[in-house]
Amino acid sequence: MLVKEIMSEDIHYIQVPGNRTNAMELMRDKNVSGLPVVKNGTKELVGILTRTDLVENPDEEQIAMIMTRNPITVAPDDDIKEVATKMIENNIRRIPITENGVLIGLLTASDLVNKALWKMDVKDPVENYMLRKIPTTWEKTPLNIAFDIMKYFNLKVVLALNKDGKLSGILTETDFIEESEVVAEQTVHNTSVGTEGDKWSWDSKSVLYVTKNHLKFSDKEVKDVATTEPIIATTKTSVKECANKMKQKNIEQIPVIDVEGNLVGLVRATDLIKAISD
Repeated sequence: MLVKEIMSEDIHYIQVPGNRTNAMELMRDKNVSGLPVVKNGTKELVGILTRTDLVENPDEEQIAMIMTRNPITVAPDDDIKEVATKMIENNIRRIPITENGVLIGLLTASDLVNKALWKMDVKDPVENYMLRKIPTTWEKTPLNIAFDIMKYFNLKVVLALNKDGKLSGILTETDFIEESEVVAEQTVHNTSVGTEGDKWSWDSKSVLYVTKNHLKFSDKEVKDVATTEPIIATTKTSVKECANKMKQKNIEQIPVIDVEGNLVGLVRATDLIKAISD
């Protein structure tokens, strides 16, 4: 199967020069987590901007300073196996499609699952593809703490557990962003300079004011924001069946439980596409 058979041609993109506010508004309006970046007035691809880029750079306003430059691209006549391999090797979720440097489409890991993998009769169990070290937190954890846990694992999801240690919900990067705002915080740093040993010396104090932006979360707990009763898979669920669940529910990750109902892993679209490249 070729890239041009499944790529999205009606894509949303942002131009440089541009600012983070416009980018975030576009992502929220179109419900996307990443945008190709093109030169103003053209469709020449110059970078790619993700929601994670915006979250990790709250102090920077200009897109050109946040985006990933010279992103990995593929051509419309490339095989989807090549795309899957590039995504896996570079740990990315989306690849712009270009011709002579001009943006003509976009292909995401979800596209590969929803338009290709679900049609393949891959009977391997998801336990062969799932992540086993995953971020979990108590469902009554404050959002700011849960966000730090998610960032520590370098993932875009955290799973909520109830008092019995059972899965009770799932919270994604999008959920955190919807419950946060960028605020400016000013700190004061004092320094003093004097002449040691001279009782007549006087101290000269310098005051440095540092303003830094950061994410401020609402006072809600994880259980107030998480999606309860999430779609789940078992360790023996096939790749094909799991891909079907992602397609039908329009989701990118599914918690995995064992036969006793204990949480044992997480499988993402970016994990399942390994079945395409194999």
